[in-house]
Amino acid sequence: MKQVLITGSLGLIGYTTALYYLKKNYRVIGIDNDFRTKSLHSVPLSNQKLKFLQQNFPSLYTHFNIDIQHHAEIANVLHKYNDRISLIVHTAAQTSHDWSKLHPVTDYSINAISTLHLLESVREYNPGAVFLFTSTNKVYGDLVNTLEFDESDLRYDLPRSHHLYDGITEQFSLDQSTHSIFGASKLAADILVQEYAHYYGLQTGVFRLGVVAGPGQSGAFLQGFLAYMIHKIKQKEIFKIVGYHGKQVRDIIHAEDVVLAFDAFFSAPKPGSVYNMGGGRANSASIRELLQKIEVLCNTKTTASYDGTVRQGDHKWWITDTSKFKKDYPNWRPMYTLDDIITALYNQTT
Repeated sequence: MKQVLITGSLGLIGYTTALYYLKKNYRVIGIDNDFRTKSLHSVPLSNQKLKFLQQNFPSLYTHFNIDIQHHAEIANVLHKYNDRISLIVHTAAQTSHDWSKLHPVTDYSINAISTLHLLESVREYNPGAVFLFTSTNKVYGDLVNTLEFDESDLRYDLPRSHHLYDGITEQFSLDQSTHSIFGASKLAADILVQEYAHYYGLQTGVFRLGVVAGPGQSGAFLQGFLAYMIHKIKQKEIFKIVGYHGKQVRDIIHAEDVVLAFDAFFSAPKPGSVYNMGGGRANSASIRELLQKIEVLCNTKTTASYDGTVRQGDHKWWITDTSKFKKDYPNWRPMYTLDDIITALYNQTT
């Protein structure tokens, strides 16, 4: 029986990945200690997710409540399953831009050092497995903010004639910018994952993600903004917008579309490859535009407050160019539109 190991198996991407492969009758080994709920004070959903997996896939899902920083324990799990593991999806991370500023050592320990130890364990016990790493667009830093944007009433954007109008490619510079502490720790891990393909022959792939959304997402003020925004709106509370007066732009991709990209790579790996992964221009919107969409699609009123303070290293505009991945895997296309994502989140958010 094929086996998949997922770190961060109760987070948005990890859980969506687990469900995908469990439904394909894979055995899934999950590692998660619910660090995110404890650190970001987000809505606790991990116990609910774990209970669902254990009740619905009792013979296929095995869970380990281990801190990713406990390297010997992680190594023991990989040693136990050895070459029976055909896919490793590493999503466990400290994911908050703001939290990393307050806790830089812990952030680096989780994101960079723990990834290095995990790669070493894979090299020793599971060298034939495909290893997928969820990186971030924060590895590019805030250099994107130096582009000359047009400003309208609702958003910042590039002119249609600009060579990056369709989004940021993998050729965009990683240097001479402010990344945030989180971005720096993820960049260190990102490069290590690439080097383990080049130096040691591991079948690694790096996916640089922006905003990912989907059912079961535990939104918090410091991370997971779309789910958090919709939660505040449903509770008739004011949503606080930090920086750029709500005109900052993000593209959004559904977690299931990310997992389909993972599976495409797993089926035909290109070791050492790096891919920007996001919703693209079609799924992009400013915060102001998102509020308008939520009002129309969900027939509700929204209230926002605006804090002009810009977070250090934050993007004024980000749209992902996924053309490299589409070229390598031409059968992949995002299934979910931005309207689909908003409506689904609104319907499932408390």
